[in-house]
Order: sequence, then structure tokens, then C-alpha cells
Amino acid sequence: MRLQFLGATKMVTGSFFFLLGTRDLRFAVDCGLFQGTREIREKNYKEFVVNPQSIDFLLLTHAHIDHIGLVPKLCKHGFTGPIYCSHATKELASVMLPDSGSIQEAEVERKNRKLKRAGRMLIDPIYTEQEALNCLSQFQSLNMDEIIALAPGVEVRLRDAGHILGSCIIELWVKEDNNKIKLVFSGDLGQNNQPIVKDPSVIESADYLIMESTYGNRNREQTSSRDEQLKQVIDEAMRKGGNLIIPSFAVERTQDLLYDLSILYNEGKLDPKIDIYIDSPLAIAATEIFHRHVECYDHKTRQLMEYCEHPLKLPNLHFSRTREESMKLNNIRGNTIIISASGMCDAGRIKHHLKHNLWRTESTVLFVGYQAVGTLGRRILDGEKLVTIHGEKIEVKANIRTIEAYSAHADRAGLVKWVENFVYPPKGIFLVHGEEQAQISLAETLESDLKIPVYIPDWLDEFELKPTEKAIPETRPVNEDLEQAMLAEQMYLEMRLKLHKMFKENWDGKDYRRIIENLKRINACID
Repeated sequence: MRLQFLGATKMVTGSFFFLLGTRDLRFAVDCGLFQGTREIREKNYKEFVVNPQSIDFLLLTHAHIDHIGLVPKLCKHGFTGPIYCSHATKELASVMLPDSGSIQEAEVERKNRKLKRAGRMLIDPIYTEQEALNCLSQFQSLNMDEIIALAPGVEVRLRDAGHILGSCIIELWVKEDNNKIKLVFSGDLGQNNQPIVKDPSVIESADYLIMESTYGNRNREQTSSRDEQLKQVIDEAMRKGGNLIIPSFAVERTQDLLYDLSILYNEGKLDPKIDIYIDSPLAIAATEIFHRHVECYDHKTRQLMEYCEHPLKLPNLHFSRTREESMKLNNIRGNTIIISASGMCDAGRIKHHLKHNLWRTESTVLFVGYQAVGTLGRRILDGEKLVTIHGEKIEVKANIRTIEAYSAHADRAGLVKWVENFVYPPKGIFLVHGEEQAQISLAETLESDLKIPVYIPDWLDEFELKPTEKAIPETRPVNEDLEQAMLAEQMYLEMRLKLHKMFKENWDGKDYRRIIENLKRINACID
């Protein structure tokens, strides 16, 4: 089995991992858009390194554009196989990919007007809205927490990643020549105890782990709750008399904001006279999908729904669906919160709101998500005083604020803790989806604390993966009632984790027999 890294190497976008089996079985995990500097974005226009026609199937971790944004291009150039993902990811992709195609058409149309005036060669969009719609027929959604055979010798299980609605950790078993290799793709891992989505699943074992590292060198210092931090920014912005502009990812971040605004409203901490606008057709569509997928909610959110109004609904909430409704917001001068996409400010309606508000001293811009190097959002956050939006120079005079607690990514401590939960640690970890400094910092910690070899691949790097010498025991639900089976599996895992921890804490070279005997007794009882 060979693994090649075609994206998200020493950067946080463009996730694309290609696997080639010994029986010429070819498949991939994720196929995302590159975002950031012009040099990075140019990768989106290049030909694929692998022939799309040769790929048998594709697996997706979740619906963010940097993980699925090049799927229509893959299909456009000959990929005809199935695209496997969770139910919620399939539904989110059905609105996100056509929206991405529409944005690319609009951006290319704007660029081509300038190129034509300059007498230069015109360019084509990476794919169109229609081409994005065409690829949706290849999507096949899978149940979570079930082991499913995808091809001879290939099994997969999707587990909760706690990142966005429907986001998955992928457990993958590949059998070759009577040997079985288990790969785990973390996707993007979320923080524990976040509203709406469930916590990331504990994974017990892997031969190799392909793991994100976005916040690999940072821990969040949270001095107050997330909704309290939001209230402070809102109060400050309203006192200044201007608008509060929030660039937000259409999926998850917008819904997280609505959740906290709803909490503040129900607790009497949000002035009902403040108008809240969601100015993003995609965010509106995603919010409606969130309403339908209650099965993805965590226990706390489902309890809240039993006693209160749906946490994503507010009486002072307005949806700006049309371009005309969006343009009217440019005339508003205060007492208003405008939430718009894209989250990194590189496309979409948010650029118009920044153009009309950044130069105003009374305005406030609040960042609630990661800003990749080279994006407009990152430049504003880094303190640039003059930025270009739609060809016009805009002076940055607005108050710039950020709340890191809204990040849908686990921080450094969360990533390390998640790896510590492996009872059978991987023989190697590949760090992806992170800037190089973050990856180096996280790699040093994992190697020194957990004694696991860590690799930081470059773009196009290829590795041969070999099975462990001793087969890894697997914990697979066999009860017909899936919930009971998963509960039993979790209890089993927790017991083994406790013994594993006791083994590490008490090891002195003499007590291993007692610990092994206890492990055998627990295994016998559970079996």
C-alpha cells in the first residue's frame, strides 16, 4: 500500500490523499480547494498529478470547501466512481459545491473583463455551477459507526470528528496478501464540549494516522465563556454606533453564532432591537440543513430543544437571500449585526460589507475562524492598514476583534490528548492540514511525549505503508441494536484505557504480570 500526499502539506487547505494498493486498487481521501496566496490558489488550475479516470472511489471527511472543493473538477476530468461520505456531508455538499462553482464563475467573469481590456488571454473557471451539480449523482452516503465493505479487501467506518455537522474521522482497513493495514484519517478534529455537534470519537488503534495540525502550536486561553466573549464584542460595537460585521464560514460557524445569539437572547442579554442579518444564500441553506439533521446534535442541544425554541431561531433574525436584499444592507449605519461568507474574506458577499465598513471608525469587524496565510482576512487580522477589495484601495479604520473560542479545530492540547487515547498507538503519524511551524511544534511534542515517529510530508511525497508485525485487535459492534453495541464498545474502551494508563503509571519492571492478568480478566468478562 502506497500513500501519496497531493494537498494540505505544510498548509491548511487543499486536502487530497491518494492511495494505491498492490492489486492496483486506487482510491483517495478528500479533494479540496487550495486557498490562500496567489501561488497557492494557482494549484487549483493545474492538472491532477494522478489520472482521475484511474481512481476507483473517493472518501470525504466533511463538507468544507478545502476538503471537497475540487471534487467537481475531478469528475469533470474523468472520475466516475462513487463518492462516499456521511448523510449530512452529502446534503451539505449539494449546496456548497454549486455555490463554489457560481463564485468561481463570477470571479472569472470579473477577471476576464480586466484581461480583455488589457488584451490578454482569457481564463476559464475551474468548474461551473452546472458541472458541480453534475457530480452530485456520484455521492453515496454511509451510516456512521458501521463497518462497511467498499471493495474487495477494503472496509471503512465513519466516526464523529466533532468539527462540523456530519464531519468524520475515517477508519480504513485494507487487506493485501493476507496482511491488513489500518489507516485512520482524522479529518479536521473539533474541540470537546462544543454546542450542536458531538465530541470527537475516541479511536482505539491504527497502523498509521494521517492527522490534522491546524492549531498544533497553540493552546487557547479562554478567560470567559464563548457567548460572554461575543456579548462583550456586541456591546462594544453597539456603543460605538456602527455595524458589527462578522466574516463567517457558511457551515458550522454561522450556526455556532446563531446558537450563542439565541442563548444570549433567551437570557435577556441581547437587545431585541438589534437586527441580525445572515447575508449568505449558502449559510441560509446550510442552516436549513442543520434544522433537518437533529441526529447529529449532541445531548445538550437536543435537551435545549425540548425546553426552548430551536436554538438556531431568533425573532430579530433576517435572511438576505437575494442580491438586492444584500445591497440594501450597505445603507445601514448601526445597531446591526451582519454575518456573511466567506469566512476568510476571499470571496462572496462579505467583501462588499468590508468594502463599505472597514474605513469607518465606528464599525467593528469580528473574526471567529482561522485565517489562512495570504487571505484577505489574515491580512486584516495581521494589521494591514490598506487592503484592496474589488480593485479598490480601502483604509482599515474599523475596530478589529477576534474570538478564538469559535474555532472548530482542536487546539494543541486537544490534539495531543486525542492521540493519547489510542490503546494501540500508530507506528507512524503523518501531520497534514497545518502551517509548517505548527506541524514542527506538534511533531516534537508527539515524538518526545508519546514516542511515536512523526512525518511532515511535502507536496507529492509518497510513502510505502506496511502492516504491523502483530495484528491489532479490533473492537467491532456485533449487537443488532447499534446503540447498545456502541455503548458496550465504549465501556470496553474506557476500561482498557484505564488499564493502559495504570500500566504506564505503575510500570517498574515488576508489576506487568498483575496488570496483564487484570487485562485478561476484563477482556473475558466483556467477551
